[in-house]
Amino acid sequence: MAKAEASVEELVGMIERGELRLPEMQRRYVWRSTRVRDLLDSLYRGYPSGAILLWETEEEVPLQEMAVTQQVNPFQSTRLLLDGQQRLTSLSAVIRGESVKVRGRKKPIELLFNLDHPDQLAVVTEVDEDGDDEEEDDDLIEDEVDSSEDELQKRFDRMTFVVATRKLEQLPQWVKVTEVFKSDSDAAFLRRAGVNGFDDPNYDRYSQRLARLRAIRKYIYRMDVLERRLTYDEVTEIFVRVNSLGAKLRSSDLALAQITAKWRNSLKTFEAFQQQCAKAGFELDLGLHLKNLVAFTTGQSRFLTVGGLRLDALQTGWKESCRGMDFALNFLKNNAGIDSPALLSSPFMLIALAYHGHKRDYTLSAEESDRLRYWVLVANAKGRYSRGSSETILDQDLAALRSGGGAQELIDRLRQQVGRLDVAPEELEGRNQRSALFKTMFLAFRAAGAKDWQSQVAIALDHSGAQHKLQFHHIFPKAVLKSGYAGREADDIANLCFIGGKTNRQISDKPPRQYFPPTMEKSGLAVFQAQCIPTDTALLGVDDYKAFLQKRRILVAQRLNKFLGV
Repeated sequence: MAKAEASVEELVGMIERGELRLPEMQRRYVWRSTRVRDLLDSLYRGYPSGAILLWETEEEVPLQEMAVTQQVNPFQSTRLLLDGQQRLTSLSAVIRGESVKVRGRKKPIELLFNLDHPDQLAVVTEVDEDGDDEEEDDDLIEDEVDSSEDELQKRFDRMTFVVATRKLEQLPQWVKVTEVFKSDSDAAFLRRAGVNGFDDPNYDRYSQRLARLRAIRKYIYRMDVLERRLTYDEVTEIFVRVNSLGAKLRSSDLALAQITAKWRNSLKTFEAFQQQCAKAGFELDLGLHLKNLVAFTTGQSRFLTVGGLRLDALQTGWKESCRGMDFALNFLKNNAGIDSPALLSSPFMLIALAYHGHKRDYTLSAEESDRLRYWVLVANAKGRYSRGSSETILDQDLAALRSGGGAQELIDRLRQQVGRLDVAPEELEGRNQRSALFKTMFLAFRAAGAKDWQSQVAIALDHSGAQHKLQFHHIFPKAVLKSGYAGREADDIANLCFIGGKTNRQISDKPPRQYFPPTMEKSGLAVFQAQCIPTDTALLGVDDYKAFLQKRRILVAQRLNKFLGV
């Protein structure tokens, strides 16, 4: 294996000219802007940033598009990027001012640099190349903003790089990182920051910092270059081993490399179906579709056996797994009323549901359909696949279905795991918005006709417009509880309900005794009853908070059990 070196600037140029390409085995670009921020911060400090692994070959191998635009490679040989994609794509986007393609959407990476950052740089999260940094903004509903503007500004002032906000962009000491990279002159940045001459005490300090930022382009990466004589299969094996030893890629990413090595150009097939599901409202990680493929091919969900699967088995399994996923999505949305993956306690539910339909040849009796719906709702509420050992539990359910079992067997296995299938009030105690029960609470309230307290628009996840965008609201605002209760107690699931953003902002930090009466006068008791909110004035004082929670847990548990049919 040869050794080489290249600066960030040279590597970015290679990407732009199409000389550095991405093989099909690689995972897609997944970094959030905050990860890019941390990478820039590390390079600004001169911290080590790992090596780059390349393979230079004249073999015709399957490629995929990078997340940034590239020209057509004018040379016969191709340099393939095996390790370093997330870093180099991020740097290319920021330095060139290019948008990146993430999950089918183009978006810019907009970072700001603090000319006035403290000399002692604030600690940031260290960057682990290709770590498990999936998207996926998995919060069900937007939270309220807790920190005051002053607290946020103080935190930003201690940082060197931040993800851009409109407010920070207006401040003179914050400059756009991409603009600095695109210009070799400091004049505009210094003038904007109020530096009017050489004698200004900030002239040298700010100029040195801008030069240090631009010096990131000269940062040298060590490159390990694999030999030309290696075959694509051998390189795939090296890719899997390198990333397995470093624990830098998820098992699904390694499985993708092994599958695409056997089934050339299959990535486009997988991504086309992924997009089809996204258009149906279920934007799912590609790894879930691969796990579904393995389940249909082998009868179990683990990726350990992928390396030994034949091409024809993979192709047949994929075709059947797509049929199964279509069934699962249709059943989930139209029979169970779960119309978004954000409402699932685990996406593994889809695999079990798909496999059930497959084993019954998609022909269910009315009774089996009802039992399956019951299992979906209760298993989702109880967090069947989110309690630990999730793959083991999924494989047990798949084994039960493979041996001829159906919905009743799934229900029996769930009962063995969680005991009682109904929801007791004490089961809600200490739960917060990340609980599976929170998702089911939303489903139950929506089914009961819950609406925003002002607009009377029914609660839903897909509202457009900032004023209607659904948020979860603290009935007793955190500011009201701050003196007597810890943050965990304030976030108790029994203190949360669902309203639109505008209503939430207008209530702000008013106590219930202040905002309940005018809300009831305008909208009536029904808006509170739909979300099981007690309105007894004896429960609305801060001193009555625990009694309020206890009463609401009883009401919510009753509503959940009615919704679940237990």
